[in-house]
Amino acid sequence: MRIVFMGTPQFAVPALRKLLEQWPVAGVVTQPDRPAGRGRRSAAGAVKLEAQRFGLPVISPARLRDATAHAQIVDWAPDLIVVAAYGQLLNSALLQLPKHGCLNIHASLLPRHRGAAPVAAAILAGDKTTGVSIMRMDAGLDTGAVLEQRSLHIRPEHDAGSLTAELATLGAETLSAMLPAYLEGKLKPLRKTRNLQPMHPSSPK
Repeated sequence: MRIVFMGTPQFAVPALRKLLEQWPVAGVVTQPDRPAGRGRRSAAGAVKLEAQRFGLPVISPARLRDATAHAQIVDWAPDLIVVAAYGQLLNSALLQLPKHGCLNIHASLLPRHRGAAPVAAAILAGDKTTGVSIMRMDAGLDTGAVLEQRSLHIRPEHDAGSLTAELATLGAETLSAMLPAYLEGKLKPLRKTRNLQPMHPSSPK
């Protein structure tokens, strides 16, 4: 069982850590380093730093469609790709590559708050409850089959940062709990998200 993990910000780090407790991660794909801080110096994302800490192979292509990036992922020969707040869409060739497909951890109870910035969208909408969804990805944006969901009460003291942190932990735990049944073919989709609700148009998740 070989997993390729794709993610960039701190939200994705708990999922990577949880995977490493149970399965081999063949490689990690993140967004390129970005300018950060007052000096605007190039800085790696949280997932890249975590992957390097564990000695995992990492690539950071500007465009996932780049032939070199695609060839590297193919060379890793993943049985499963796990995506969490990566920041780029996967093309059909990558979606069809792993035997067990591609799973995405989304920080909302799909189909509500599909698309970008689901945590901010839940707060702005005044939602009392949000959560995480694990879905099998298809060619659309958050339109795949939802396999598992867990909810979380939004408390008055929550801001986007603290809520994101709790959802990150919940997402990692949910992924870890559902993966064995999914890999054995025992997990049936809860629903499809396509055409059920418009996407939230804010900044990338």
